[in-house]
Amino acid sequence: MAVEIPKTSYSGKIKKVTLGKGSTSVTVGEETSYPFYLFEGEMSNVPKIAMEVWDCPPQDWPEAALEPFARVTDDPVTWARKCIDDYGAEMIALQLISTDPNGIDRGPEEAAAVVKKVSDNIDVPLIVWGTANHDKDTEVLRQVAELCQDKALILGPVEEGDHKKIGAAALAYHHTVIASTPIDINLAKQLNILLGNLGVSDEQLVMDPTVSGIGYGLEYAYSVMERMRMAGLTQQDEKLQFPIICNISKEVWKTKEVQLPTEEDPKLGDARKRGILTESMSAVVLLLAGADVLIMRHPEAIGLVRDMITELSVSPGG
Repeated sequence: MAVEIPKTSYSGKIKKVTLGKGSTSVTVGEETSYPFYLFEGEMSNVPKIAMEVWDCPPQDWPEAALEPFARVTDDPVTWARKCIDDYGAEMIALQLISTDPNGIDRGPEEAAAVVKKVSDNIDVPLIVWGTANHDKDTEVLRQVAELCQDKALILGPVEEGDHKKIGAAALAYHHTVIASTPIDINLAKQLNILLGNLGVSDEQLVMDPTVSGIGYGLEYAYSVMERMRMAGLTQQDEKLQFPIICNISKEVWKTKEVQLPTEEDPKLGDARKRGILTESMSAVVLLLAGADVLIMRHPEAIGLVRDMITELSVSPGG
């Protein structure tokens, strides 16, 4: 007697969003089932990975993270080109670390000029990520949106406190918005509604639920993302049917366990391997929770995650 596997009935579908433009644009979303549940539905577009680039030289990266980018971290353009040419990056995520008011505090004009220079020298989609300081991000991202108006950027984080001004700039200059909320499904839905009321279309919006690495609250982020997917796919909640982006690299590589050199605590194992595995395992957990876009750092961690995506994306019997 054949055993019939029970299947969940999905009444909803994740919205389709195209990031970037032209032949190198990336399409995410369109899932009709839970992540990688290919026996129940379709996953037309597999998750994508954006490689992280900073707009200033990192000061606190462990050696394992710096090694693949030796001699290029002082130039974001060269760094981005290396990610594309040497490591096959399909997207770049430019972290505007230098604009932090508590750090270098680079001005909006200078920051926008850096973004423009990077965008002019790459042909893959460009994510531009601010510092989550409402006042500074409003100044910087509005300037970026205008200066790069023909680039179809992906701008974030856009939060409730700055969504009107940044959202309006993204809308005016045809960029995609990253709606960012602090690990709460109700706040995520509310911000998506606010951006929709502002005029941001469904094709211009992705969600950032705020995430963390293994050992630092990842299970809570997983739970919230899981509930977002459940609401979007089984409860027909249209305001939670957007693709999800996870900025995981910064969260992983700042942790004590990844930063600690091998010689300071040999029982933790090799520091290089430890960092790579922590990033890759954190990323895979987020994929299983519903991530459509991952921002990652180390090429070897990215390679492991790419292999996992390929393995999980094979249809049963395929």
